[in-house]
Amino acid sequence: MKLIRFGGVGAEKPGLLDRDGQVRDLSSVIPDINPKSLGNMDWLAGVKPESLPLVSNPGRIGPCVGGTGKFICIGLNYSDHAAETNSKVPSEPLIFMKATSAICGPNDDILIPRTSVKTDWEVELGVVIGKPAKYVTEAEALGHVAGYCVINDVSERDFQLNRVGQWSKGKSCDHFGPIGPWLVTAEEVADPQNLKMWLKVNGEMRQNGSTATMFYRVGFLIAYLSQFFTLQPGDIISTGTPPGVGMGMNPQQFLKPGDRVELGIEGLGQQSQVCSADL
Repeated sequence: MKLIRFGGVGAEKPGLLDRDGQVRDLSSVIPDINPKSLGNMDWLAGVKPESLPLVSNPGRIGPCVGGTGKFICIGLNYSDHAAETNSKVPSEPLIFMKATSAICGPNDDILIPRTSVKTDWEVELGVVIGKPAKYVTEAEALGHVAGYCVINDVSERDFQLNRVGQWSKGKSCDHFGPIGPWLVTAEEVADPQNLKMWLKVNGEMRQNGSTATMFYRVGFLIAYLSQFFTLQPGDIISTGTPPGVGMGMNPQQFLKPGDRVELGIEGLGQQSQVCSADL
């Protein structure tokens, strides 16, 4: 099932895509696509898309999950991306948090911070937790996934690398976490480690990769994270990016107001953002 949230900021409604790609209103079934509804997805079994109201004009598409508690990111998880940044894949997963206030819709503007000089792009596979996970094994891990989505892990490299301290300050600016357009439920993704992924800036291909080259795989990451803290329904794990980021180019290239970023992952949909100055 492809779950979607539509409507104005803070007033999104739950929906799903039917077999014709049309949005159906799920409001009569669940109040939102959030930790509560993801923690027990038995309601999905009784849903008949054709019986739900058709939304002829859904308008804005919101982030595909509401009420996220933790937005966890994995750094340097593709060896070829690590190489382009003159880094090595860490001996254990590199973890940082992205503020949940960075979350926005898949087609909302990227807001370039006032003092930014190096705002960058990163297409990433997002993993959304369904069942709580604490001390789970790698073999058990995928059973705790509600679904998958596209994430643009927008990053301000100067804030991230030159402003002292943790990466979170370069990752957490407003609108630095476009999520969606859909939450594709886990049973529809046969192999999360075999998905093509791409990103364009102003129509030019920048990233063209696959989750197959991910160093630490989804199941391992869930098991690893669950040793440190409980993963709760609605939590999001952003699993790293393939090569082709602006920081890795020669000369380096970064986003500016007016630029358009388009990205997608096979089977999970596409995003499109225009960059604007955060006033």
